[in-house]
Amino acid sequence: MSIINAGFGGRRRSSRPDLPPGQYLTEDFPVLSAGPTPRVPLDRWSFTITDEAGKKTSWNWDEFNALPQEDFTVDIHCVTKWSKLGTTWRGVAIDTLFENIESTADFTMVHGYGGYTTNVPLEDLLDGKAWVAHTFDGEPLHPEHGGPARLVVPHLYFWKSAKWVNGIEMLPQDEPGFWEEAGYNMYGDPWREQRYQGD
Repeated sequence: MSIINAGFGGRRRSSRPDLPPGQYLTEDFPVLSAGPTPRVPLDRWSFTITDEAGKKTSWNWDEFNALPQEDFTVDIHCVTKWSKLGTTWRGVAIDTLFENIESTADFTMVHGYGGYTTNVPLEDLLDGKAWVAHTFDGEPLHPEHGGPARLVVPHLYFWKSAKWVNGIEMLPQDEPGFWEEAGYNMYGDPWREQRYQGD
């Protein structure tokens, strides 16, 4: 017969129910990048959606900021195991950018200044799930955190939220981006601990 001490409930996957498995809470905002930080002047910034036929729809900085803006508060989770809860942003919903885009593709490749890429299924960008953000915590987004604008896809690990974002390319099939080529998971769901290939 085994003895169970009072109060022992077994190992918990997380000390908080709002943290995905294996994550720890941080109050600061760690800076992690795959390369040097691009410095993109606002008069040279643009964002382009390219459909599977090669048709491009683009916005410059002024046009982008003239679109409907949203304030949103989300939790973010990095594959390196930190999580930051209740982060506040302002930007343009991907739904807004896709309002006049016609495509039958199910997959995308997100591109950033500096050559960074990451793959995200289109359904994970639409229906209020993702934004191109230019403001963090009430201030213009700092270049180290992806300014002037970055993608924010809070329900996936944060490497999917491409810094210095400048476009989305529609793809008929899923293809790996920068970190996916290096062995990271093709999808990256933090609640399922999809950090690496095979997870």
